[in-house]
Amino acid sequence: MAQEQPHPLKRWRVWLAGVALAPLLITAVFLLAAWIGAALPRNPDWTEPERGITIMIETNGVHTGIVMPVVSPVKDWRTTFPSAGQPRPDGQLPTHIAIGWGEKEVFLNTPTWGDLKFATVVRIVLHGGEGLMRVGHYVRPIASAHHRPVTLRVEEYARLVARVEAALPALPPGATRQNYASYEAGSRNYDAAGRYTLTNTCNQWVGDVLAHAGMTMGVWTPLAGGLMQWVDEPDPAALTLS
Repeated sequence: MAQEQPHPLKRWRVWLAGVALAPLLITAVFLLAAWIGAALPRNPDWTEPERGITIMIETNGVHTGIVMPVVSPVKDWRTTFPSAGQPRPDGQLPTHIAIGWGEKEVFLNTPTWGDLKFATVVRIVLHGGEGLMRVGHYVRPIASAHHRPVTLRVEEYARLVARVEAALPALPPGATRQNYASYEAGSRNYDAAGRYTLTNTCNQWVGDVLAHAGMTMGVWTPLAGGLMQWVDEPDPAALTLS
């Protein structure tokens, strides 16, 4: 007896169910991999020194960045980012800069999640996007759960600086680095090297920079929570960065 063939409508239902479940499965695999990757440490024996150069790791729950003094014995960021030496909209000169790296289209044209275009998401998932560096300008930032201070040894901070500078395109001698307006008040955007992908996210970039400096950090930190679990919240009595 000939085997009965599945009804075409049934086959379509199975196919549609597979299409509907695929994004959920991919998301679940991504989250599981991110959880495992963030839990595996790089530089597990690192200890924070009592003295050195204090930075901050900042987060808004989705994105992370690195807050550094504008001027230190290691680096004067005004020589790299012209905006670091210019008054903010409130007239004050910044004492610190906040460095974040991300996808160019998102940084320039997506002020809110509601402005994120579906086509942009698909493009990033399938092909990635150009990198861009956002530089915020702070005046004596206050330590908090969202701005966690970390002290680095001078040589560790020097490695961090070198890694950040390596993410910027080379300039001809005497040229000034071009920057773009940002929808974040007081911030500017600068061209950056690298390509944003699902495996090389803004948070992975920050994690790689911190690990290169020598800090303990997860192997793969595509999500903010996976990165911030390695950075202790400050003591309630913590002072502002000097």
